[in-house]
Amino acid sequence: MTLSNLIVPIKERRKILNVTQETLAEISGVGLRTLKQLESGKGNPTLETLQKICDALGLEIKLEIKNIK
Repeated sequence: MTLSNLIVPIKERRKILNVTQETLAEISGVGLRTLKQLESGKGNPTLETLQKICDALGLEIKLEIKNIK
């Protein structure tokens, strides 16, 4: 899983809900700069940061672990 696999649904959901980056930053408690970097594909967010954003947007993070042989 790449970071873009996580970011695309977050960005799409934010736009569907008609929420600005500024509003999402305020609601989620994540810095605006961090959010902008994240949506532009830059930065390296922690799981806690991603969780805060997803919680604010009503999204769920699922971790899928595959066996490597």
